Amino acid sequence: MFKKSFTYTVFWPRLRRNRLAMLGGTVVVMLFVISLLAPWLSPYHPSTINAWEVLQPPTWQHWFGTDELGRDVLARVLFGARISLKVGFVAVGIAVLLGMTVGLLAGYYGGWLDTLLMRLVDIMLCFPSFFLILAVIAFLQPSIWIIMAVIGLTGWMGVARLVRAEVLAIREMEYILAARCIGCSDLRIITRHILPNALSPVLVAATLGVAGAILTESALSFLGIGVQPPTPSWGNILTSGKDYIEFAWWLSLFPGLAILITVLSYNLLGEGIRDALDPRTTR
Repeated sequence: MFKKSFTYTVFWPRLRRNRLAMLGGTVVVMLFVISLLAPWLSPYHPSTINAWEVLQPPTWQHWFGTDELGRDVLARVLFGARISLKVGFVAVGIAVLLGMTVGLLAGYYGGWLDTLLMRLVDIMLCFPSFFLILAVIAFLQPSIWIIMAVIGLTGWMGVARLVRAEVLAIREMEYILAARCIGCSDLRIITRHILPNALSPVLVAATLGVAGAILTESALSFLGIGVQPPTPSWGNILTSGKDYIEFAWWLSLFPGLAILITVLSYNLLGEGIRDALDPRTTR
């Protein structure tokens, strides 16, 4: 059974003592709240065009300035947070679900199924993920849902390996053998006894994976094959900013800072969770 005592008596104190992890977690929560409240926090609608205020620098009226169509950059950054975080969570959810399924089946049953599934993982790892995403999207109409699905379907291999390694160790423990002896089905053993104890590496991988998915979405949008205008995304805001970077620096600075802060916060939180869950650490 899952050791709750470790979670409450060891994990949280360790995580709270890690100041960088707590800082990252605080920023992540703030970004989530900001994305939810974007319609109320935004001073303007992100698609409102004002031909009289084209490429205006930051002022008290437009804190982050305006773009080439006179749209408020702050509004577009706030609404872009909703897109980036949505892509991150949904893509990682798909990757974690698929990776956990493959890892559980391969680790628990072993034999030919383990060999088949791990060779599939090896084949998938042979292809550079970003170029595989580019190849898939090149044949499909770019949309946010396709981007989330493609990122998720190309990012599950690491989770599968982590879960398989955990299951290989857990399935030989005494309480698993006892569950088999009393006649528990494979499904009950996997879902009630193995899965809860194999979630620690998945939690770390999911936290770090959100940062990677946000970076991938931003890169695709920057290349023009991600989220399509007029829907605001940090990546396509950067795309419009690169043409005016010599005299409209704010178009690149603020969405770039948003990406930097978000990815750094998720990485700090993920590293902190990994350290807190590691039984070899004494902090």
